[in-house]
Amino acid sequence: MMLGFLLARAGIDVTVLEKHGDFLRDFRGDTIHPSTLQLMHELGLLEEFLKLPHDEITELSAQVGPDVVTIADFRHLPTVCKFLALMPQWDFLDFIADRARELPNFHLLLNTEATGLLEEGEQIAGVRTAGGAIRAKLTIAADGRHSVLRDAAKLTVTDFGAPMDVQWFRVSRLPSDPAQTFGRAQPGRMMIMLNRGSYWQCAYLIAKGRDAVVRAAGIEHFRDDVRVISPFLGDRLNEVEGWDKVKLLTVTVDRLERWHRPGFLAIGDAAHAMSPIGGVGINLAIQDAVAAANALAGPLRDGSLTEATLAAVQQRRMFPTRVTQAIQIAIQKQVIGAVLASTRPLRAPWLLRALTAVPLFRRLPAYVVGVGVRPEHIGPALRPRA
Repeated sequence: MMLGFLLARAGIDVTVLEKHGDFLRDFRGDTIHPSTLQLMHELGLLEEFLKLPHDEITELSAQVGPDVVTIADFRHLPTVCKFLALMPQWDFLDFIADRARELPNFHLLLNTEATGLLEEGEQIAGVRTAGGAIRAKLTIAADGRHSVLRDAAKLTVTDFGAPMDVQWFRVSRLPSDPAQTFGRAQPGRMMIMLNRGSYWQCAYLIAKGRDAVVRAAGIEHFRDDVRVISPFLGDRLNEVEGWDKVKLLTVTVDRLERWHRPGFLAIGDAAHAMSPIGGVGINLAIQDAVAAANALAGPLRDGSLTEATLAAVQQRRMFPTRVTQAIQIAIQKQVIGAVLASTRPLRAPWLLRALTAVPLFRRLPAYVVGVGVRPEHIGPALRPRA
């Protein structure tokens, strides 16, 4: 959506496909990072955007056994907004879609699912849909970690594995509850709780592939397990009445070796599925979109687009992708995997205790999460044409 908006704003004729009739899906990433808010500022949309209902997070905290630690402090970032914004993703998508619809060369096709690619020799010439086909000079796959178009392009994927999956659910929040968004860890258990004002959006981490085992034990057993790690929720966990209230996110960390073919480019999770650690998948995807728009707008306007241009997008975004995934994989192995396999009482490791003891240290993880590696900016090619 962001890439379509930026290219249309630069005068390119763009069609965006969405297989559903709206964007209303729960339990998807709701984190708007400071670097994304910076882009909204550069587009002149930030003030209007922040009128939408959202929560502002200035610190990230965690409880490991009896130890409460502060991991990141966003209040010193070199950005206009020095906080993470938590906003339902459908509100974000609707906001961008509404601004894009104001442009005569932007077209959003709802209830339209891309089912494959049109190929003319080595050239990708558009997409196949359930109702026919749409031809295009350039087809961009942004259809997520289970990308149909990535598979159709027959590009090679490297899977780095993950020790966990995530079960998402929500529980009502009381004014007496902790205010901050935070994580909790006990032997064999981990959970992230996102403060959404009237409710907690909870991510309960389980060992990879154990969803069926957890469900077979029954919903009461699941509620009891969650109550161990967050006892203050008490009887409110009875709001999770059945398994229909619990959604599974299968965690995948992978990366395409090559993101492009003639007439085709993959970005976001279609190019590099991210772990949910830090909620940075959305940030990486939007940074991909801005980098792609900066590189593609001129060649698409003057008809000089080549595969070398597509390769340049990958080259620019590969470094931040590699670094971010390397950090996530290290955390998965050294922290999450160890906690889920543990049977002994936990204490916060010395590094987390150092972050709490020395506030200055919290700025580094805040920068990695909130800004990221090689943040992108709105370039001259994306300015509206007179």
